[in-house]
Amino acid sequence: MDTISIIGLLVGVGAIVGGQVLEGGHVGSLLQPTAFVIVLGGTLGAVLLQSPVHIFVTGVKMGRWVFFPPVVSPRQLIEDVIRWGNVARKEGLLSLEGQIATLQDPFTAKGLQLLVDGAEPERLREVLEVEIDAYEKEMKTAAKVWESAGGYSPTIGILGAVMGLIHVMENLSDPSKLGAGIAVAFVATIYGVGVANLIFLPISKKLMVNIARLVSYREMYVDGLVGIANGDNPRLIESRLQGYLS
Repeated sequence: MDTISIIGLLVGVGAIVGGQVLEGGHVGSLLQPTAFVIVLGGTLGAVLLQSPVHIFVTGVKMGRWVFFPPVVSPRQLIEDVIRWGNVARKEGLLSLEGQIATLQDPFTAKGLQLLVDGAEPERLREVLEVEIDAYEKEMKTAAKVWESAGGYSPTIGILGAVMGLIHVMENLSDPSKLGAGIAVAFVATIYGVGVANLIFLPISKKLMVNIARLVSYREMYVDGLVGIANGDNPRLIESRLQGYLS
């Protein structure tokens, strides 16, 4: 679990609610179901309109990475690549075929299969880098679902504020209804700006960090496989892969 994400969310929300209390306001005044429906419903509709279904679904599923980031172990990968390199130097590339079945990730399994099949080093790199580029592009497009939500929600919040003011203007003759309209107007703006800058945009940025980490992990793997295909000394491969960790 990514503890710092939880702390950041609690600190951000706590600062706003705490500021409201310190100013003598009531927390309950920030709770407006109408404003909530307008901002989140409108933002959801806008994001759905712009996104293909599979991209939207992927982006939503990726949201859990903020608190439970994908687990990768670069050091374990280096150990595996060095072990494979030693085996390949002693017994040949075909001796690695038994390792393929132990790999859970389709990308790593595909890379090792290409190595075992005797693919030329540059061809091996070319094939796997094309897959990495496609993977990175798809993941970034999905992550931008959250960035788009962060762009739409402040505008939807302003729209909610205008709607609240319209309600106020329609009921100028009835002072008892003015308070509710004004509350919706201001709280809708708070919701729109707040969820954009405390939730949607930070989630998008955190997802981009995780994507970069996954892409770097795959690039390191490809570099290691190419080293084995070139017949490089395992110690030289290890030294090169260690550079990714810094």
